[in-house]
Amino acid sequence: MKPNLIQQQTLQWKMNQTLLQSIHILQLSSIELTDYINEVVKENPLIEEVNYDYDIQQYRKSHSEDVSIDINRKEETMYDKLKFQLSGVKVPKELKPVVEYGIDSLNDDGYLDIDLETWAEDCRTTVPMAEKALSYIQSLEPTGIGARNLSECISLQLKEMGKDYPFVMDLMEHHLEWVATENVEEIAGYYETTEEIAAEVIDSIKLCHPKPGLLLNTQQPEYIIPEAMIFKENGSWKIKFYKWANPTIKISDMYHNLMGMEKEADSFLKEKYRQVEWLKQAIHYRTNTLEDIITLIVEKQYDYFEHGIMMMKALTLSDIADELDLHVSTISRAINQKYVQTPKGVFPIKYFLPSGVRQKNGKKTASNVIKYLIQEMIDMENKRKPLSDQAIKERLLDEYDIDIARRTVMKYREQLHIPASTKRRKR
Repeated sequence: MKPNLIQQQTLQWKMNQTLLQSIHILQLSSIELTDYINEVVKENPLIEEVNYDYDIQQYRKSHSEDVSIDINRKEETMYDKLKFQLSGVKVPKELKPVVEYGIDSLNDDGYLDIDLETWAEDCRTTVPMAEKALSYIQSLEPTGIGARNLSECISLQLKEMGKDYPFVMDLMEHHLEWVATENVEEIAGYYETTEEIAAEVIDSIKLCHPKPGLLLNTQQPEYIIPEAMIFKENGSWKIKFYKWANPTIKISDMYHNLMGMEKEADSFLKEKYRQVEWLKQAIHYRTNTLEDIITLIVEKQYDYFEHGIMMMKALTLSDIADELDLHVSTISRAINQKYVQTPKGVFPIKYFLPSGVRQKNGKKTASNVIKYLIQEMIDMENKRKPLSDQAIKERLLDEYDIDIARRTVMKYREQLHIPASTKRRKR
């Protein structure tokens, strides 16, 4: 066959250096940004000074009494480790951002912190696609990662062991106290099996880890510093960004003095100058994006800042992305592992973007509000007769007109690290 020269026009998107660096720096916390800039300074002779205006160590000393604030080099997180595993899995290109969003939506214990409908809505995809993305997450190690509740977590681990008992899900959801008290007779009688099998089920469950995310999280405490301060002044809420989140980079006069030297040296200096300019633009992009996001959050959660947790609204990444005309992944990267200081303490920015539970009247109740109410009920309960998950569900409906499933109560209770009623009972 005679070869032919064919001219074909194709549309291709290529990231330039500035965009790549902007995306990378957008994800960094203030501590990581400081470390990154320090590394650039070491190999770029044109940078004369980086002005952070207010030293991080000064901040540490002035807030030494606040136990929620401290500083340390950030360790590799559970999210980092899972995404590294994901890089070795063949995931369809269109599904990868959906999977990564799911990983970012896991709580510290490794459980999925949003429902599939919210996940699909935030990623502008379908529920079946979110389910498929979840299957990829649940294929990662350790087994149990990505579970939506304790029963699913245990079930996934038992399947991995080759011990997939048909009644385990029901046992974990409705009769967990039988497992806790090792009530072999009740399990055998209720599920019409032998006591030997019931005992084997209990022994197998004991081998499972109830919080697989902890196996990936660093055991050392994670220390943090905030990006900004949210405070009230003269009757209005304001935002002040700490200078370390937006440092000023000064170029040495040496650059202008040495320009016009021999070609090789001149080329080197120009390259180092471009590097500084890229870095400045990336820092500027990070600062502006964070400022826009936090400003909008304060606006949307105004009632929370004024009146407290009971006034917090359900707010999603998608809501913020639509308002700012940005992609959801950009918002996710910008707020990941970043914190703000408020009159009530230091909180991750994600705290102000709680998922919501839709009620019969069509309105959504923020998950943080429901968790707060559950915590209050349990704090005030009779310790001799602690409230069951079903009792909490009924009280939420009767007293606050919040209608959620019992399993949702159990999920939120576990996220609050509160044991089941059988473990809370005191004689």
